[in-house]
Amino acid sequence: MQDEFSLIRSWLSRRPSPNRHIEVDVGDDAAVVQSLTGNSTVLACDTMVETVHFKRETLPLKEIGRKLLAVNASDINAMGATPVYALICVSAPDHWQEAELMQIYEGLYQYAEEIQVTLIGGDTTYTPGPLTLSLTLAGEVEKGHALRRSAAKPGDLLFVTGTLGDSAAGLDLLMKTEPTTEWEKILVKAHHRPDPPLPIGSWLSSSPYYARISLNDISDGLAQEAWEIAEASGVSIVIEEDKIPLSPALLQYAEKTGRNPFEWAWSGGEDFQLLGTIPPAGWKAFMWEARRRNWRIECIGKVESGGPSVEKIVDDKRLEVSKTGYNHFANR
Repeated sequence: MQDEFSLIRSWLSRRPSPNRHIEVDVGDDAAVVQSLTGNSTVLACDTMVETVHFKRETLPLKEIGRKLLAVNASDINAMGATPVYALICVSAPDHWQEAELMQIYEGLYQYAEEIQVTLIGGDTTYTPGPLTLSLTLAGEVEKGHALRRSAAKPGDLLFVTGTLGDSAAGLDLLMKTEPTTEWEKILVKAHHRPDPPLPIGSWLSSSPYYARISLNDISDGLAQEAWEIAEASGVSIVIEEDKIPLSPALLQYAEKTGRNPFEWAWSGGEDFQLLGTIPPAGWKAFMWEARRRNWRIECIGKVESGGPSVEKIVDDKRLEVSKTGYNHFANR
């Protein structure tokens, strides 16, 4: 493997062109960027560690880089912001070849270009192992319009975007075998290539109802994210299980394996969709925009007084929902 500085030059040579708001680019002690007038800066950081967050056997190298950026973009999206700048830190052991690391960067660069994010710096160092990737992402949102988990009020409606459980089912499949059918490939793609609905977060933060919208990204499972909103807002959240959107691919895999498909939705995680609350008047406007722009959104429950608590309705019975999402320390 080359020395640190040669590696950095090699990786940067394939980076997409920086945008016009960068005053000082990579090559100095730090980058300097211009904030868009009147906006607030939103910052998020996420780390992916080999064997903890990914394995070569289940995640192609390019998809590692793409996923690293996508999980951060999902956090920015949950605040109603638009991702703009990224910094990446890489700690690489000897058993990772330079060409393999370059594939990770290529995946990151491809997705960065897709969502118009510029990589403006970072750090590279050696480690005895495992490979550790950390990315910090900066986003922009109109001042005072950042969306929080603490805005839910009794009477609000609970919604989700997309379908849930596909990524977890895709990983479950990959741990057992290779995908062969079209529906199996759909599940694996959901795990390999998360696609946060970035336009939705920014639309919600710019809507007239932004101050009454709570939002969370579904990274650790529906149950965990619902609890986070309930605790931050001091409310009770009630979810109708049969309204949770599941894909046909997930239903087929559940039938094949004899599993309850809702298990993956409740606690599987890594869907990187949005879970939020919105007042009924705002829901009507949201639905209209979703139909116009072909977004999938579903109302799956409501917010009540009391709590904090999360309950689900199954066969007309109310049952307590436990915090069953992925926990990095509990799952060691």
